[in-house]
Amino acid sequence: MDSTVTTTEGNVWGGGNRPLGASYGKLMMWFFLVSDALTFSGFLAAYGFSRFKFIETWPIADEVFTHVPFFHGTYPMIYVAFMTFILIMSSVTMVLAVDAGHKMKKNAVVWYMFATIIGGAIFVGSQAWEWATFIKGDFGAIETKGGRILQFVKADSGERAALADFAVTIPDERVEHEKRNGVWYYEEKALPTYSLNEVIAGFKANPNIVVRTEVINEAGEKTVLSREESLRKLQKDAVQVVEGANLIQNEYGSRLFADFFFFITGFHGFHVFSGVVINIIIFFNVVLGTYERRGHYEMVEKVGLYWHFVDLVWVFVFTFFYLV
Repeated sequence: MDSTVTTTEGNVWGGGNRPLGASYGKLMMWFFLVSDALTFSGFLAAYGFSRFKFIETWPIADEVFTHVPFFHGTYPMIYVAFMTFILIMSSVTMVLAVDAGHKMKKNAVVWYMFATIIGGAIFVGSQAWEWATFIKGDFGAIETKGGRILQFVKADSGERAALADFAVTIPDERVEHEKRNGVWYYEEKALPTYSLNEVIAGFKANPNIVVRTEVINEAGEKTVLSREESLRKLQKDAVQVVEGANLIQNEYGSRLFADFFFFITGFHGFHVFSGVVINIIIFFNVVLGTYERRGHYEMVEKVGLYWHFVDLVWVFVFTFFYLV
């Protein structure tokens, strides 16, 4: 029996096994990056909506991200800018690695991949340090009945004042919380450095300290209360001492800010960490000559796409959290 071949004119799909000249692996990487981009877009959109809704009490980035190793709260945004620079430069070395792979230059790929791994490791380590500093806190604050945060500043200079600068020690204040009584283990959460009574007593004894609220005034700064208003606010609304930030409390201001910070930067940090691990695997494959024997370095190009993606996402995260 004769076989009949039917042809259709105007076939709309002519990609065959390599549509647009891309391999299956590269095409799947693009699919993954598009879906991941939609995920990050949803997170950043939620952050933007929350910030717009609570704009009058949202923390000011220049007053939050002042952490620089060995320089306490002196240079706002400098260390974050350093992290961003390192990550962008690692993207440059990845481009050079891909280009060297196209030219089948094994030694160049090895060195550029190594530089990319070092840059990613520095970024992940820096982000871990920033998290630790953010969690520990700088100055300490007071939380009110409504969940608002009251910070302290020096009346003569307007500079932030840490609780340690004025709080006093009351000998009998915390006896019941000693470990030998067992109360700390069962009925109390982790105790702050100073109790509420110690902070208020120190505030009364130091006339140069005033309270600053979360509310941003027309000048774009947090509202500072007078000495009388500060004392009245503390005695009426103060509930507990807050040091640092976590998913429940935040000495820098709105709890939502800390929640989004930990979630979004943590999610991105996980991507960078995963990228570093993948880069290390590809690096050793390059050293062993795996791709040289295959006759191409497409795996380097595919991991390069992922690395450029996490760099691009960080540009948006950096803009949303630190610049806007």
